[in-house]
Amino acid sequence: MKTDPIIEKALSNGQNALSEHESKILLEKYDVPITREFLVASAEEAVKAASELGYPVVLKACGWKITHKTERNLVAVGIKNDNEVREAFETITRNLEGEDSEGILVQEMVKGSRELAIGLVRDPQFGPCVMFGLGGIFTEILRDTSFRVAPINVDDAYQMMEDIKAKKILESIRGMAPANREKLARALVGLGRLGLEQNYISEVDVNPLILTQEGEPVAVDALVILASGENKKIIQDPAGEKFKKGKT
Repeated sequence: MKTDPIIEKALSNGQNALSEHESKILLEKYDVPITREFLVASAEEAVKAASELGYPVVLKACGWKITHKTERNLVAVGIKNDNEVREAFETITRNLEGEDSEGILVQEMVKGSRELAIGLVRDPQFGPCVMFGLGGIFTEILRDTSFRVAPINVDDAYQMMEDIKAKKILESIRGMAPANREKLARALVGLGRLGLEQNYISEVDVNPLILTQEGEPVAVDALVILASGENKKIIQDPAGEKFKKGKT
């Protein structure tokens, strides 16, 4: 399969990662449900985007080199009106201190107390492996995750959901609807396909993937890491097909 134009452009620019916005555009092509959002260059464009999305909204700095956005005050959440959008835009722009960016991301504010994580890692021996587990701060604290070697099918995806210890988070809890497992399964299968078709990707991290009150999964943040240096040698000859699928 031909390398996706987003990846081709990023590689030609010398990027070793995609920006959040680029990552989401790519992931949506592989059935990962993403937030509605706009990339803007001015405060007035931000106001227009927020009005179209509907309040409240989130504003974020966007660029492939930009990391630790929350710690650097490059994210504003719960913005409720046009004036707050303008203020947030100016604050984030000022805090960037001239750092290269694509612009400011205006994003719908997704409400939900259940956070998941899905992703892809490219193992030197097994090739692309799909990950599913708890998201948010619990990803690193509890490490409650399940892995499969790509490609995976829908049955594999459903089994990954059953593998985690906190699988009850996907059920109906305190008035919240059960997770839309069909959409989750499509996203996991899609990530496996992405790993097999786009050989210049070394890692994908979608965290958090929020479950709304209605149980719909939405990726509110995403990062795609590209191969660089010695990693390219590994990625040019993926070994995933040499191994059978199974829990790792």
